[in-house]
Amino acid sequence: SGLYWVGFSFFVDAERHALFMPLAVGGLAALLAMFTGLGVYLTALTKLTGWRQVLMFAACWVVADWLRSWVLSGFPWNFMGTVWAFSDTMIQVAALGGVWVLTVLTVLAAVSPALLVLAHSHDRRAGALFVAIVHLALLVAWLGGVWRLGEAPAPTDRVVSGERLRIVQPAIPQELKWKSELRREHVLDQMRLTVSDGYEDITHVIWAETAVPYLLSEDRDLQIALGQVAPPGGYLFTGAPRSEGQGENRRLWNSLHALNRSGDVVATFDKFHLVPFGEYDPLSKYLPSGTLVSAAGNFLPGPGVTTWELDGLPPVSPLICYEVIFPGAVVSATGPPPGWLLNVTNDAWFGESTGPYQHFTNARLRAVEEGLPVVRAANTGISAVIDPYGRVIGALELGERGVLDSPLPRALDRKTPYATLGNFAVLIVALLVVFPAFIGRRRERSDGSRAPNQR
Repeated sequence: SGLYWVGFSFFVDAERHALFMPLAVGGLAALLAMFTGLGVYLTALTKLTGWRQVLMFAACWVVADWLRSWVLSGFPWNFMGTVWAFSDTMIQVAALGGVWVLTVLTVLAAVSPALLVLAHSHDRRAGALFVAIVHLALLVAWLGGVWRLGEAPAPTDRVVSGERLRIVQPAIPQELKWKSELRREHVLDQMRLTVSDGYEDITHVIWAETAVPYLLSEDRDLQIALGQVAPPGGYLFTGAPRSEGQGENRRLWNSLHALNRSGDVVATFDKFHLVPFGEYDPLSKYLPSGTLVSAAGNFLPGPGVTTWELDGLPPVSPLICYEVIFPGAVVSATGPPPGWLLNVTNDAWFGESTGPYQHFTNARLRAVEEGLPVVRAANTGISAVIDPYGRVIGALELGERGVLDSPLPRALDRKTPYATLGNFAVLIVALLVVFPAFIGRRRERSDGSRAPNQR
């Protein structure tokens, strides 16, 4: 039910792709379910019972989630901890241990009440105490969030002086986006939106993923034309496919470019985390090309996460589409630390579904985890500017056409604990959760208490 929206993309070109929709949606759900099943199986192997079993279950669950964030290219979508995204206060704990600590707290809170009713929970008093402790931990997390936000400046007070961004959201339906007779008008429409009222106060303009449906890297005239809408001394950031070579040797990338007022491409980032069967065919070595998804794109991956250093702007980490959903993998480990994350995407593939909202939730969590603002430009929404506490300064909603003008928030002065630890936090969180279970079990055995198989 959380992945039904994936099927919407197969109806953009229904004649060729709709047949594969049930396989894609059901297959993806089944694949992800294997990781959850692995967590349950590992819990069963320990043969723990009662509150110890609950602790082990939460630890195995979060480790399984971490595995699905990178195994088979990874799809870290809808972790249990994301259910708290409705609350700016509750998500602040992600600065300590990322979405992982939120996930553990949520699993513990959801499962622990079973101790009050399950037949094998012989010590009801201990079970009730455990439930109380778990929900007290939730309260502590909430109070910590209250304190952190109370100490934080107002979202619009901590900004980069002199910088004002304009995000352009044209709301172009995906079925029209690449029609040859409409592509020129799509670009002109975005140029008109860019220079609409208030443009004279803008320092930088941001368009969405593949906002330019041409091979921009090969078209100098188009570069010069687009440069005209880049503010003086600023940049136009826009997504566009990029190519090198000719004929059979042609290579393609899904890219983000930064253009100056002269139309010069001053920086290029190539998407490195490609969508299987959407941007490349992982089975092309085993099946005829296009067997599952015709014209899958055959894009090549870029070298990886990087940091742009552009005159007049804090260093920025560019991310295309769902590259923003990977915890601990949105900032380069080398080079200067970025001052913000720039995420361009095209969620038009998924229509008026929950998919774009889930995608947006992930972006907010990355802001809290890394202590960095996130600037997000989406073709049909949700475009937004998010401060380093995960608070939304401004947004264009799903399906809304227009522009969003906003200052650029400043990053936190110091790295968050999670930004320092990265996904090593998974191991720490899992060990902290499971440690009491085995310590308590050892003491019980040393006291001559009942063996596990006698309980």
